[in-house]
Amino acid sequence: MSKPITIFTGQWADLPFEEICRKASSWGYDGLEIACWGDHMEVRKAAQDPAYVEKKKEILKKYNLKCWALGAHLAGQCVGDRYDERLDGFAPEEVKGKPEELRTWAVEEMKATAKAAKNMGCYVVTGFMGSPIWKFWYSFPPTSEDMVEAGFEKIYKLWTPIFAEFDRCGVKFGLEVHPTEIAFDLYTAKRLLEKFKNRSTLGLNFDPSHLLWQGMEPHLFIREFKDRIYHVHLKDAAVTLDGKAGILGSHLPFGDLRRGWNFRSLGHGDVDFEEIIRELNDIGYKGPLSVEWEDNGMDREFGARESVEYVKSINFSPSDVAFDKDMKE
Repeated sequence: MSKPITIFTGQWADLPFEEICRKASSWGYDGLEIACWGDHMEVRKAAQDPAYVEKKKEILKKYNLKCWALGAHLAGQCVGDRYDERLDGFAPEEVKGKPEELRTWAVEEMKATAKAAKNMGCYVVTGFMGSPIWKFWYSFPPTSEDMVEAGFEKIYKLWTPIFAEFDRCGVKFGLEVHPTEIAFDLYTAKRLLEKFKNRSTLGLNFDPSHLLWQGMEPHLFIREFKDRIYHVHLKDAAVTLDGKAGILGSHLPFGDLRRGWNFRSLGHGDVDFEEIIRELNDIGYKGPLSVEWEDNGMDREFGARESVEYVKSINFSPSDVAFDKDMKE
């Protein structure tokens, strides 16, 4: 049986919740990965108000949609990041410009997200964890091992009480391995999981686009972490190094054709999605394939509609018959 196809609503948070439900249903999606911002999900309400949760469920049902995951990327980033003014855009007015108050808000927001997910009947929350050491990724001025270890230890201390709430709610957290996070590639992801002593609460939201432009083969990431793939984003990226552009983006905005890489709508980039589906089938992943649509060079409704059809075309199930079994001449 093929996997359900959802769309992450983070790139549609300017629309009312019912409007994105209506659109997603008309495009042919099976459900939503609901972003915890905009009108889509107020986690503190969902954690405490059964009527609020019931209303969300009624709207989903009205459009024949389901929800397997909540996306809490913004608050999660604020938990572990080294503060700068960019984080203020993710936080309420009363904590903007106040680093410790903002962090405290984010920690409580993530705890409420676990409760919201439980009340919504979701099995996982996807998101970011932030990083106090991302700015040190290039080792000049020299970055000592003590500085790196201190960064991982800080994330451990900040997120351990959050994960305790996740455990109480029976919900798992899937970190999206991503530049600016404490885990941004294979080796940092491995180090993070080891730091948490392979606690089952913490797994991964696999997104190939962030791995591809760093030079990795995304499907091998699935093979490496086969028991930790808790959720899957499908997003494409194209590497377009031309001898002028570098891989670091040149401080050019997404969509600028001079960049060395850009996110692309599914099927318009360099990600080998067939290899990804084969690896997911091999590990027995049965969760949703969630389209995270990002392409500044394409109309988003055209892209979202085209993307669900693309995923349907590659969403094959593993074989239940060995073609070479009991062969006879």
